[in-house]
Amino acid sequence: MAMGLHRAGARGGSRSRTPMAEINVTPFVDVMLVLLIIFMVTAPLLNAGVPVELPDSRANPLDQTPDQVTISIDREGYIYIDETQVAEGGLAQALDDLRTGGETPPQVTLRADRALDYGRVMAVMGELNRGGFNSISLVTNSSVSAP
Repeated sequence: MAMGLHRAGARGGSRSRTPMAEINVTPFVDVMLVLLIIFMVTAPLLNAGVPVELPDSRANPLDQTPDQVTISIDREGYIYIDETQVAEGGLAQALDDLRTGGETPPQVTLRADRALDYGRVMAVMGELNRGGFNSISLVTNSSVSAP
C-alpha cells in the first residue's frame, strides 16, 4: 500500500498515529520506458501513408518545410494528396482547393511509383504547373552507386 496509518493498540498503546508516506515510482518508470520504446519504433513508420516503390537516385536530400503538400501516385496510377485519394479527373479541383487566398502555393513533394508510365507522372506535373504549383520536389530512394 502506498500510504497507510499505523494504529495504536486497543489498550494503553503509547504509539501515536503517524502517516507512512512512501511512493513507489518503479511502475511509473516502467510504463514510461515502454511508451518511449513504442514511440521510437513507430515514429519512422509515420513518414508516408501511401505505399509507393520509389525509384533510386543519388540526389542530395532537401529540407522539409511545414507547409508542404505530398502528392503520391501509386502503382495503379491513383493520385493521393497527403493520404486522401483524389477522384479520377478531380485533380484540378483538388489543387484549386489547396490554394489559400492570394498567398504563394505550398511546396509540393511528388512521390511516384517506379513502375508508372513516364507520361502519367508528367500529366500530374502538368496539372500542378497549370494550377500554379511551380515548386515541386521529386521524392526518390537514395542509391550508393552511379547509374
